[in-house]
Amino acid sequence: MELGIRGRKAIVNGGSAGMGRSAVLSLARAGAQVVVSARGEERLVTACEEIAAQTGATIIPVCADHSTAEGRAKILSACPDPDILVGTCSPPPMTPDYRAIKEADWHEAIDISLLSPVAFMRDVLDGMVERKWGRIVNIATVAAKYPGEIRILSGATRAALANYAVAVSKVVARHNITINNLLPGMHHSAFVEKQFNERAAAKGITYEQEVSEFCRDWRIASERFGECDDVGDWVAMFCSEQGNYITGQSLVIDGGATNSLF
Repeated sequence: MELGIRGRKAIVNGGSAGMGRSAVLSLARAGAQVVVSARGEERLVTACEEIAAQTGATIIPVCADHSTAEGRAKILSACPDPDILVGTCSPPPMTPDYRAIKEADWHEAIDISLLSPVAFMRDVLDGMVERKWGRIVNIATVAAKYPGEIRILSGATRAALANYAVAVSKVVARHNITINNLLPGMHHSAFVEKQFNERAAAKGITYEQEVSEFCRDWRIASERFGECDDVGDWVAMFCSEQGNYITGQSLVIDGGATNSLF
């Protein structure tokens, strides 16, 4: 399907691995030019080279920390007038005991998961309004809508982000700008694989067995974790011309782990 974004300029923050990388790949397949940021240079450059070779798209790596003003300035200097902004980041660690969360943990989570994407939206929206076209997608977490103790740091900050994004979406919609959020559950990202391999090793079982136990305990209806591309393809759909009348939405992608009519 032609998505109508061929030649559009995109920024994907946190795009060297996981769902961010899948978002870069999906946008590149649709013909967008993508500036990709991440903190780890080696993995970032490798990911960009692989996606460029696979798709033929222009993929530009920018090694920067998008949670800092300096990092945001560096990214925006590489793409000062983006048509598309996709935001994601490495999630905070799981929090099986809310009492163990320290004040410093909150500050770090707020800076990365809330203040950084808010600042980025603020920086790019005026240009999108002037050009009468724009797409913003935040890759957040299902815990923003369905709170759980193991995802307090991630869910609380991204619930605030979703609230902000939806509120602003109403203001800019008349300028042909859409802002939406994706709320993924458990997917086979590098972050999840690292954590679940560690959990499995501690129990003396395999990664697959640990995933199966988690699916059973958390009643994931599909009885499996998703793939990162399941999220990346939805990023491209939200950024497409076909998505021009969808805004202010927060779409859950969790394999049926949660229950809600709406």
